[in-house]
Amino acid sequence: MLLVDILLSGLILGGMYALTAMGLTLQYGVARILNLAYGEVMVAAAFTAYVLFTGAAVVPLLGLLLVLPLAFAANWAIYRVMLVPLVRRARTRAALETDSILATFGLLFVLQGIGFVIFGGQYYGYAYLSAPVSILGTTVAVNRLVALGFAAVLAVGLYWLLTRTRTGTAIRAVAVNPDAARLVAIDVQTIAGLAFAAGGALCAAGGVLVSMFLTFNAAMGVLFTMKALIVVIMGGVGNLLGALAAGLLLGLIETAVARLVDPGLTLAANYALFLGVLLVRPTGLFGRPAR
Repeated sequence: MLLVDILLSGLILGGMYALTAMGLTLQYGVARILNLAYGEVMVAAAFTAYVLFTGAAVVPLLGLLLVLPLAFAANWAIYRVMLVPLVRRARTRAALETDSILATFGLLFVLQGIGFVIFGGQYYGYAYLSAPVSILGTTVAVNRLVALGFAAVLAVGLYWLLTRTRTGTAIRAVAVNPDAARLVAIDVQTIAGLAFAAGGALCAAGGVLVSMFLTFNAAMGVLFTMKALIVVIMGGVGNLLGALAAGLLLGLIETAVARLVDPGLTLAANYALFLGVLLVRPTGLFGRPAR
């Protein structure tokens, strides 16, 4: 039953990676903002879920109804106040990426510092739906299955939004060619802000779901950002299906190494997989070569 345990645990972990990476795909693939403070949003959402559950007895799944709009509004404000001036100033995409890296790198330390002031450096966690269930001879906590289910619903909802609505069509148009999008009367700056805010909301959803079964502290944002970047680049920048496939693959490989070899080698396995994919396909699993 070890194989079943690896597959199930890997899919759950990979589903969380995929969900968070989809948010970064929106931010980087559409708005052209490489957000190094991305993981801090995830940590902030996890702490919000913790405070709501322990202080107000609001279960995390209901807490999503509060966290998602708050995260959307906060990321929209960050884009409008801090990043729009960079967009207007940048002459090229490369210049915008460089400026956004520097700006969000500073934002990372601001958000992380606020987290340390409020919560300190210790780890936090809470018990919610932690009862074990048996599936095909392996035991898994209910909260992990619920998190995977909600992640799947959010991912399907995002895919439907992008492929079946006019707003989604506009987002995809801006991602492919913002200059051409302007020619058909698409407000590129508004759409980019919408994508950035939606990406932040997806990241916050991942933070709430992860908080149900993992311990966390104020310093873990960098780790989440690194994992999301690995998944986005492996899958192909701007490709949501690529982020999904790469996230699931990374979760399965990480779980297999932890179970079969040594838990301390999971980070090395992440980088090995990342480098292996880039050596074979430099544009990622689903990326398209530049023309």
